[in-house]
Amino acid sequence: MADTARTIPRRSPLLHATDRLAAATRTSGGAVRLAELPFLAQVNVRLDAKGAAADAVGLALGLHLPLEPNTVVRAGELTAVWLGPDEWLVVGPTGSQRDLESRIRAASGDEPVAVTDVSAQRTTLLVTGPRARDLLAHGCPLDLHPRVFGAGCCAQTTLARTQIVLVARDEPKAGFWVLVRSSFAGYLTDWLLDAAVEHI
Repeated sequence: MADTARTIPRRSPLLHATDRLAAATRTSGGAVRLAELPFLAQVNVRLDAKGAAADAVGLALGLHLPLEPNTVVRAGELTAVWLGPDEWLVVGPTGSQRDLESRIRAASGDEPVAVTDVSAQRTTLLVTGPRARDLLAHGCPLDLHPRVFGAGCCAQTTLARTQIVLVARDEPKAGFWVLVRSSFAGYLTDWLLDAAVEHI
């Protein structure tokens, strides 16, 4: 029997804003670059940071889960973001969430662990360029000076009164990831575009 199920193409929460983000990047003259990074795999992991599972999961993923608060560890295409003493967000390439889940579950063995695919919960905005910090600082209560919030730092915070996870990327000129719930992505993008015009 033929498969008659229709395949519905995925639509990113900010597909409608792609051209506006690109236009703001051009208008800024290189001061900021704004873009969506849609469909990144995002897997939430909860386990005992001092237990055997933490080391085993780190080995399985090829990176150590960060133990220092508000830090990020990156290895290859994977990034582990510290969310709490026993909670991390593992971010990977599009479509890798099932593989990540199975590797984490297999590595944890009989140790208690909670693994949840939250990829559809958020989208990711990329904010880079020499004025990226200035742009984010207009709506974020954190001190974003590089001495305080430098490469490899992360925080659960707000931007324009929207809850986000902010990640200072540790690659050269990589800027920031702004992980925002899909339902708030449009509002936050409008705010960023307005702020870029007004302040950059």
